[in-house]
Order: sequence, then structure tokens, then C-alpha cells
Amino acid sequence: MTKPAIGFIGLGLMGGAMVGRLQDLDYPLTVLGNRDRTYLDKAIARGATEAPNAKAVAEASDIVMLCMGTSDHVEARMRGDDGVIAGLRPGAVVIDFGTSLPGSSRTLAKEIAAAGGTFLDAPLGRTPQHAVDGLLNIMASGDKAAFDKVEPVLKDLGENVFHLGDIGSGHTIKLINNFFGMTVANAMAEAFAMADVAGVDRAELHKVMAAGPLHSGMMDFVKAYGVDKDPTAIAFAIKNAAKDVGYYAKMAEDAGVDSLMSKGTLTALSEARDNGQAEDMVGQMVDYYVKRFAK
Repeated sequence: MTKPAIGFIGLGLMGGAMVGRLQDLDYPLTVLGNRDRTYLDKAIARGATEAPNAKAVAEASDIVMLCMGTSDHVEARMRGDDGVIAGLRPGAVVIDFGTSLPGSSRTLAKEIAAAGGTFLDAPLGRTPQHAVDGLLNIMASGDKAAFDKVEPVLKDLGENVFHLGDIGSGHTIKLINNFFGMTVANAMAEAFAMADVAGVDRAELHKVMAAGPLHSGMMDFVKAYGVDKDPTAIAFAIKNAAKDVGYYAKMAEDAGVDSLMSKGTLTALSEARDNGQAEDMVGQMVDYYVKRFAK
């Protein structure tokens, strides 16, 4: 069977890895990047076509995929005379792989439906290395018929591909997931800093905690930096963590509830981001707490 033509917007670390995986499987690709051309140029060298704008991506594609940083970025690529919606093919499916606000996804879904297409939100779990090997977790939601149509492509990108219900459900679950993960990461980072203050060994603290029910992958990711000085175990920047927890807090606010647990996590991540650690990885939040306790 002929593979569907895919347009891909947003070739950063994750998007670039996903495009590489699609090219390994011989999908025809039209791509659009941003300022950093590292992965864009690699894709073009392997045969992808570079589009001048998002409209041209949509005009060339059966499936349009976006992997971008914020809801604002996604909306900017979707709307306007040069946006995806302006060039959408009848029956095309648009997939947002980023972590966006559920309300934004629901609004875009209506606009895309009015243009003759279908929108799925499908945020991702795991790392760019998993993307290289087609082993992502994909949390899709939206129209089931559209999901069924693109599921074979999603399964080429992901080991675990979920359909989670109505549009926005994927982003909702991803935000809850990331809120929980970043709260655990910050708790572990503070625990290591508190060990320093109290005069106990970080490695011994981790050994005891990891022997009981507190043990988790996130604990080990932070330990990789806090004890072993390797920040790459969790390749997720503090600025992105702050964005995601901020979106979670906004989602809670929009639902009319007051999230207590997110406040401390968001405060810490935001302060670290605004004080020189924006590009640091989440494990390096240990340094934030060490500095905070030294004041």
C-alpha cells in the first residue's frame, strides 16, 4: 500500500527524532522548522521536502503532525493566511504531539472540522531516543474514526499507542502525568539538598529510600545527577517542566479548583528557570535547592 504523505512541523530534539524514524520507514515527508536547522537539514538531506510555510505543509500532506513547545506556538502555525487550516486537504488529519492546553485543543478541533479535517491531540511519553527506535508512548484522543485511520502510522512511532476519549483527553492526562512526575522529581531534589544540610550522605539516603515503596524511576533519574553527576538521565529541561506544570495549574483553575500540590513545584521550577537554570535538566533542580538552603 502507498504510505500517506506526512507533513511535520517542529523539528527539535523530539520532532527531529520522529522525522528520522518516519524516514527510516520510507514515509514521504514535507517539513517545516524554526530557527535551529540542525534536524531540518538532516531530514532534507535524506529526501524530505522543505515547505515555505505551514499552509504549504498542509497542501502537501494527508497527515499533518506538529511537535512544538507551547499552545501559542501550535495555534500560530494553525491559523492565518499561511497556516495549516488555510491549506488543509479534505479529510486530512492534524495531530498535535506537543503538550498543550486541553481547551486550546478543543477550540482548534472545531476550527479544523469546519475546514474539512480532523484534529487529534496526542502528547508523548518517553525520550527522543525512544522516538528514534519507534518506542514512544502516545496518548491520543479525539475522533475515533480519524484515530483508526492514522493508528498504523502512530504504531510506527510508538510502542504504546492509546486512544483516551474525546478531544483534549490526551493533553489532560499528559498534564496530570507531568505534574505528578515533576512533583516527585522536586521532592527528591529537595531531599538530596536536605541531606547535605543535615550532614548525611546522599547515596546512603537514596539506598534506604529505594529499598522501600518510595522507589521509582523518577527517583533514580534525580539520583543520577544528585549522586552520580549525570544530568542526562532525564532529558527534560527545567523551562519545559515549568511550562507543563503551569499548564496543569491553568487547567485546574479553568476547572474551578485550587491545586495545592502544584504550587510548590511550580514556584521552584519557575524560580530556577528565571535564575539561570532554564536550559538545565530537571535532575539539576538539586542545585536549585542547595542554593536555596544556603541563603
